[in-house]
Amino acid sequence: MFSAVSKCWLQLSAGEDWGYRKFLKHLLQEEITNRHQNRLQRRKDKAGFPNDLTLNQFEFNFRPKLKKRVFQTYTEPRFVTEGKDLILIGPPGTGKTHLSVGISLVHIKNDFKVTFKNVQSLAGQLQRASKKDTKDELLERLIKVDLLILDEFGYLPLKEELGPFLYELIAGRYEEKSTVITSNKNLNEWGKTLRDNSLAQALIDRLIHHGEVYYLEGDSYRLKGKQDLLGRAGSQNQGRSEKKVSAGEEKGTESSAD
Repeated sequence: MFSAVSKCWLQLSAGEDWGYRKFLKHLLQEEITNRHQNRLQRRKDKAGFPNDLTLNQFEFNFRPKLKKRVFQTYTEPRFVTEGKDLILIGPPGTGKTHLSVGISLVHIKNDFKVTFKNVQSLAGQLQRASKKDTKDELLERLIKVDLLILDEFGYLPLKEELGPFLYELIAGRYEEKSTVITSNKNLNEWGKTLRDNSLAQALIDRLIHHGEVYYLEGDSYRLKGKQDLLGRAGSQNQGRSEKKVSAGEEKGTESSAD
């Protein structure tokens, strides 16, 4: 039985009077390409990305302090092979996750294994892994992956047990594997987030030894062109507050009169 692709090549070869050698060459090239694309798709699915936004889709003109040519260097294979790290810090909506996914997609094409983990999701996964063996298995699996993305670190309070787990994870990957972390917390706030200043300092030291830190500034992408809506909402809330104050004053005046 011939596949649709094979039939296409058969028709083309018959129409152009190809020899068997040329026909088989094109057929094999098509098969190799299909297998490569299928392998890439499986790795993308396994990585667990929240989207498939590329680095080319990032609006660097909206973040003029960030240079595209600089971030393209993080897509080079040596970023992973040399075990380098990257920390992206900024308010929600500034493009941290987009950048991390865009970089990771290129490394999947570079034939590296990538895992994307939301930190809160990881905390839940760790909590469900009640047995030590299960936790050790999770830790070992995350240590081994070529490129690990830890997204939204510090957005919500963390369970106390996650701090030591993250330290073991980063220490295990140190100088061997690459890690990208996105966070809305400055580095000097990580101690509070992890509930342990010494642990946070040890973790940061390992990350920035062979890594870079970028602070993303500016308005949220998600609110681009919608600032007027926030203005209206603010005016409405202020109006409601003024009404409540007025009502309270009137009520207070009536009470005094009584």
